[in-house]
Amino acid sequence: MEGLRTRRDFFVPHTDQPPALMPRTSLLSLVADFQRFKNDRAIVFSRGYRRTSWTYEKLASAAVAFANALKSRGIRTNDRLLLWAPNSAEWVATFWACQLLGAVPVPMDDSASPDFASRVARDSLVRLILAARGKPPLAAAIPVLTMEDLSDISAIAGQHRVFISPSVPRETSRPLRETLWDVPPTRQNLAEILFTSGTTADPRGVVLTHGNFLANLEPIELGLQPYLKYERFLHPLRFVSLVPLSHVFGQFMALLVPPLLGATVVFENSTNPAEILRTLRRERATVIIAVPRMLDLLRSAVEREIDSRGWRNWFDKNFAAAANQKFLHRAWRFRRIHRLFGIRFWAFISGGAALDSDTELFFKRLGFAVVQGYGMTETASLISLNHPFSAAEGSVGKILPGREFKLAEDGEILVRGENVSSGYWEKGSLQQSANENDGWLRTGDLGELDVNGNLKFRGRKKNVIVTAAGLNIYPEDLEAALKKQPVVRDAAVVPLSRNGNAEPCAVLLVDSSVVHHAQLAYRGTATLGSAPDVESSEMVGAAVTAANAILAEYQKIRTWLVWPDPDFPRTPTGKPRIALIAAAASELLNAVPGFRPASSLSAASQSDPLARFTSETSLSSLSSLDRVELLSALEHRYNLEINEAAFANLNSIADLQKVIAQPAKQYAAARSPQSEFHYPRWTQREPVLLFRLIVYYALVWPATQILAHPKIVGHQHLENVMGPAIVISNHITRRADIGLILAALPPRFRHRLATAMGGETLVRMRTPPRTWFFLKRWVYQLGYWLVTALFNVFPLPQFSGFRQSFRFAGESVDRGYSVLIFPEGEVNNSADSGMAAFQSGIGLLAQNLGLPIIPMRLDGVWQMKQERRRLAHRNEIKVHIGKPITFPPNTPAEEIARELRLLVAAL
Repeated sequence: MEGLRTRRDFFVPHTDQPPALMPRTSLLSLVADFQRFKNDRAIVFSRGYRRTSWTYEKLASAAVAFANALKSRGIRTNDRLLLWAPNSAEWVATFWACQLLGAVPVPMDDSASPDFASRVARDSLVRLILAARGKPPLAAAIPVLTMEDLSDISAIAGQHRVFISPSVPRETSRPLRETLWDVPPTRQNLAEILFTSGTTADPRGVVLTHGNFLANLEPIELGLQPYLKYERFLHPLRFVSLVPLSHVFGQFMALLVPPLLGATVVFENSTNPAEILRTLRRERATVIIAVPRMLDLLRSAVEREIDSRGWRNWFDKNFAAAANQKFLHRAWRFRRIHRLFGIRFWAFISGGAALDSDTELFFKRLGFAVVQGYGMTETASLISLNHPFSAAEGSVGKILPGREFKLAEDGEILVRGENVSSGYWEKGSLQQSANENDGWLRTGDLGELDVNGNLKFRGRKKNVIVTAAGLNIYPEDLEAALKKQPVVRDAAVVPLSRNGNAEPCAVLLVDSSVVHHAQLAYRGTATLGSAPDVESSEMVGAAVTAANAILAEYQKIRTWLVWPDPDFPRTPTGKPRIALIAAAASELLNAVPGFRPASSLSAASQSDPLARFTSETSLSSLSSLDRVELLSALEHRYNLEINEAAFANLNSIADLQKVIAQPAKQYAAARSPQSEFHYPRWTQREPVLLFRLIVYYALVWPATQILAHPKIVGHQHLENVMGPAIVISNHITRRADIGLILAALPPRFRHRLATAMGGETLVRMRTPPRTWFFLKRWVYQLGYWLVTALFNVFPLPQFSGFRQSFRFAGESVDRGYSVLIFPEGEVNNSADSGMAAFQSGIGLLAQNLGLPIIPMRLDGVWQMKQERRRLAHRNEIKVHIGKPITFPPNTPAEEIARELRLLVAAL
């Protein structure tokens, strides 16, 4: 029997017929569909400053290889595996490996607290944990595999090449014969167990089967058929996913839908809008998958860009004029806005929570399609879905075929069908759902249907707080953390309304023996309302900070209120009346002058990267590594792009806090992502590379041999190093160092080498001061173009622009170029030939590129520089090449810099 084969005779059936014409019996049929697009990119993801892509063929091979590896560790059908890592190709391959093996993945949010992950692991009786590097151990009895280590599958995958025969119908072949499944999987087999965000002391996971997912996938697959003839003009579609794979919406859109179209999924783990926009343009994305909070942030980023570029009057005029225009007319009218997203981008897909109507209208008016879906974990993501070209504003679409739907008398949404989960995993076993509702799932959400059958979401009925990011926050978890603090006598966590979603607000009863009674409202570092006892406010704030330290990032309490009465209003049984407390808390907060729900600059916990910076910290005293770390932390916290040139002119963290606190229009220029540093990608195009090699061998190489005739020592150390690599060296003179290093390197490195040069120097050469004599300006500008073209130079600034420089280095490596860095930063002009300290930025770059580092040392150049000679004596100049070195992933950047300096000095 033919099929998906490896050396162990594994197979998954495949057919070349259109998928919608054949019934699907399990999710494994999607793995068979990988063959139709085997040479197309399936996944693109970043790790540090590197970006990696996997084809569908490699993904299938990796899944089979991982399944073999899991089987060799004793994993069998229905065994459970905890997946605790950010989005990556290895995560996807592991998920499909579990399906091939019949094991049950238990996805865990990457930001989940270790305590919650431990409880889930114990309750699920997991046999193996696959965690990202650096995750804390959860249980000594459960073995752990590092997710990143699975990426080195070349040896295994090479032995398990995937072959799919087009002659075998999908429904007749037996998957993984004689190996992993005793009988072919069916729609009733478990696909995964999903524990939704943080739950109470007794975790409860939603059990989802193959049939639950297929019941949602099949209507979409059928609906796509009429449009497949147009898809070939846009193929391949590229989805940028901002949703974690631990979320059922993220799984559905990134794991199940793309194989239907051979689409590429780009995982972007940054929440910085500027970084997201860069990714959309770089990857030529067509669609973005996001929760509503991210669309709100992208809208804010576009608004800031409009203000910073002086487009506000033009935008307001055209925004009003586009109200009644067709889709294509709106897109053409706002083509300059579309260029911010990339020429191929056209649609937003939002799910997980309610999308703000103003944000939906904003992007639709600009000529983008906005697709919303409604569902929950218990329905395998979907109940209804909007049509991308005929969506009714304010609705979450029509009910998908194949399920029953109705509204209760109070407007609660009820659904029944194959997509509804059959039970929960609780207290160590599978608990079937109760049948008192005759199979109807009570969603706890309120809705209504319009005359055209579109569902409109009207709010939430359940106590669970669902954030704009689509994450569930259970008040009991937050209350338990608060009650552990000595200052807190009792606590009630209530939802604070935010654009149809909510965020948690903690209402506290404090111990009067510890804190004087006062009406205090707190938001980050800002005390709201009158506070007669500042010390008391700080004590309560410290208690909230301590509670946040044991909560996950999405659970953190950012708004709190001390209850003004001696006790909460309570029911006859002594339970707090949550509705009354929530209403009173809302009134109290609204009465506080200047209160607005916004982020603050205060560090929330000791694990926060901002925790070691105080408002008095001097920015000028920070190292280059500290600057990168601080800027990245701030941009991640506030989801904005801070201009590094403006940052360099600030004196303290307090000054930076003032900049961030200003209204958008006042600091738009300060936050503009525009940079004075230019990163010329044209220098790495093949025609320019050919020109560079001709000039080098015709002029530079002969000049180096005649003037310096260097002696190369240690060239044997590079015999087995193929590249790319990071090349480092001491820095003595700008004129000779690069030529000497090029002459010492083998051709495979010499021909593809990107050289970092002082960014400020390149800026002065490219745009010399207007006060200079025009001939001097022309000479400098000509020098800039020559050095850039002939030596493939890119800027590495000393004071700002580090991250963009590191990103460019990562792009160069992805294109096959090695990177030359002078870690001293500047030419050594000291009175002796000793090396200056290496900048810690080389450690950060080494961490993020993950390449072997080739240490080199130039000797003899210092003497020539001192004597101002251009012609070296024989054997005077020596270029030493050391053994390539790599560092463990978690090595501190400062330690890497110190050790590299010692290595270069010892050559």
